[in-house]
Amino acid sequence: MTDTTVTQALWQAVMGNNPSYFKGEQRLVDSVSWEDAQAFLQKLSQAYPQLALRLPTEAEWECACRAGTNTAFAFGSKAELNLGRVNYSGEWNNHNLKGATQPVKTYPPNTWGLYEMHGNVWEWCEDWYASDYGAEPQTDPRGAGSGEQRVVRGGSWFSGGRYCRSADRDRHAPDNWYSYLGFRFALGHLSSGIGQEQAGSLSGQARHGVAPARAGGQTAG
Repeated sequence: MTDTTVTQALWQAVMGNNPSYFKGEQRLVDSVSWEDAQAFLQKLSQAYPQLALRLPTEAEWECACRAGTNTAFAFGSKAELNLGRVNYSGEWNNHNLKGATQPVKTYPPNTWGLYEMHGNVWEWCEDWYASDYGAEPQTDPRGAGSGEQRVVRGGSWFSGGRYCRSADRDRHAPDNWYSYLGFRFALGHLSSGIGQEQAGSLSGQARHGVAPARAGGQTAG
């Protein structure tokens, strides 16, 4: 898995545009949908087909986030959460629209060398959202075979601290885009039975989200 979320510089190099609300080459690309992420990976794969680029499954994402830990965060418990470790709202329960994304590698990595797995932006996963996911012990589980929403993990600059925990999960429609959504990608073919969905029919052009207003606005979704 990539050690950071996809930056605006990389997105611009591959896609020739920059949809981000918070601009900066070394900031992660935000305001991208699951469909946009698939279009990006498809285009990059044309140059590097041997890498088998894809979004991580939800199980892979959480495993990478935890980096061998079983605490609320890879660095410890709620007591260790602070704005020096995670880009979040600064409160446990409440969201805050006054924040912004930060450049990748601003915060310390986990013990596996992965940056900003907690906070900064919610990250798209490959899986369809399943409400009963993880109800029974499984090895390398996958989400639902179909659905209406895709999984996002990790919390964001906008989120309360509780939503940035390793175990927390959320979902969005695959064409949703917001300034708190981004992604990182994985290399290699999926190990379980359901293959990666093809993005050939996805234009990446539909944009149904709303970026937050900078003066007292609210985010949708």
